[in-house]
Amino acid sequence: MIPTSFPDKAEMARLTAAMLWEIDAVNFMDEAPFKLASGKPSPVYIDCRKLISFPRIRATLMDFLTVTVMREAGFEAFDNVAGGETAGIPFGAMVAERMALPMSYVRKKPKGYGRNARIEGVMTEGQRVLLVEDLTTDGGSKLSFVDAIRETGAECAHTAVIFYYGIFPETEKTLGDHGVALHHLCTWWDVLEAAPARHNAVLDEVSAFLNDPHGWQAARE
Repeated sequence: MIPTSFPDKAEMARLTAAMLWEIDAVNFMDEAPFKLASGKPSPVYIDCRKLISFPRIRATLMDFLTVTVMREAGFEAFDNVAGGETAGIPFGAMVAERMALPMSYVRKKPKGYGRNARIEGVMTEGQRVLLVEDLTTDGGSKLSFVDAIRETGAECAHTAVIFYYGIFPETEKTLGDHGVALHHLCTWWDVLEAAPARHNAVLDEVSAFLNDPHGWQAARE
């Protein structure tokens, strides 16, 4: 079933943030900071992989993500949905099912044997491919996936994620300069607004990071 009638973007962001808190997907550092995909430190980490273990929440969020993409990119904008290894694979499969489209996935690097492929599944020249991932921080890790898709002769001008950090000003420019539009459900600002009162004691450190991520990281590298 292809979802078409859902709450507006602000309400979906609020509900998504509440669900992330509900399943304890929001993690705070104890002593050592977390390491992001970029290699940079962070006092907080969103673990979207946990979502696959909660059927009602994962179904709702995949409906939200699908309708967000269709509203923002178009209802007939894609021919294929690709999940990024590894966290994006289950979400890519669920979005593809909702959009009634073929599904493929993109490896981080060639597998090193057999066809030595980076693309698994069927992806053909000229197809318009939606790249689905769990989250994005500064957008850099998406570029390798996009390039691998384009090397097949397919097009990739859109990526969709559940969670977007929303604190690195260069992110959308990095993607935009590569010809890729970003679609997302919620950001750190939505998560912070939905934070349960019991976390007030640690939110000062989190706020310091969110308001000046590069400065916070530079002081800890």
